[in-house]
Amino acid sequence: MTYELKKAERRLTNIQKVKPILAALRTISLGSWQTARNRRSGLGAYTERLLGLLPLLLPHMLGSGSSRRAVRLRRRSKKEATPQLSGHVVTLVIGSERGLCGQYNKVILAEVTRYFERRKGESPETVAPGPRVMGDVEIVALGSRLIRELTQAGTTLTWGRALSMTSLPTYELAHELAVGWLARYEAYELDGVDVVYNADAGAGTYSSTTVRLIPPELPAVPVGTPEDVGAPEDGGTPGDVIVETDPMRLYVRVVEQWTAIALYRLLLGAAVTEHSARYQLMESATQNADDLVDELMLTVKSARRQAITREMQELAVSAGLLGE
Repeated sequence: MTYELKKAERRLTNIQKVKPILAALRTISLGSWQTARNRRSGLGAYTERLLGLLPLLLPHMLGSGSSRRAVRLRRRSKKEATPQLSGHVVTLVIGSERGLCGQYNKVILAEVTRYFERRKGESPETVAPGPRVMGDVEIVALGSRLIRELTQAGTTLTWGRALSMTSLPTYELAHELAVGWLARYEAYELDGVDVVYNADAGAGTYSSTTVRLIPPELPAVPVGTPEDVGAPEDGGTPGDVIVETDPMRLYVRVVEQWTAIALYRLLLGAAVTEHSARYQLMESATQNADDLVDELMLTVKSARRQAITREMQELAVSAGLLGE
């Protein structure tokens, strides 16, 4: 019984030393989770102001008359009136940089597998002519843990980047990726960009999903001539808005900012789910540690009582108070 008592006491001591670490990780995860959520919700005001520029720009770009059409981001080459689609797609997979988040990366890996299966089943009307092979998908990944999972699964990556272990993803990263992909999209080097990530499902849960980032889908805005534009908020008259530079350049900047913000929102959404998953895991581990401490305390107390009882019996026998 002495051996069992010492074993239980050692386990109890080790768990009591681990509990502060679990509590610290839980607190850090909770703080990062809330920060990511607040930062993501803060994008709404900027997005609304950005979209407010479209009704002012489009009339200057489209001109007048009934032949006006929606402005497309892609520009056609002078030599080729109707450029051919390349059928090439970039797939960004967002995972975690650190561990201790359960099946987080495994879930994304399963979604990547389903993504390939869906692409194999695409109808000929929705893709470019020619044989369909997975070589037309350029896979890029963010997060060292996910990169390792993809590599072990035999997935060939075009490139992979590590995320920061001490801070949330930055807007600079989203802007760099979005602008580069938009330039390739305009040059007809790729036909789209898909993003695979774990989306926030509420109540600390998540679900893997795939969204199309490029071509960007801007919300519909009313289009009219410069004279049709509403009066500014400062009380000016309709048509007071003057665009002193090329409206197309401004429009492209708006599209770049919109796409970068959309990607940044996805990066923050992935950070929300990652930190929420880690918080839930640390919370569960803390509760399990508390339960185990309670069980070991009972075991240690019981073993100590039995040891004391045995010693008292031995003393009583040696004093002749009890028969052997």
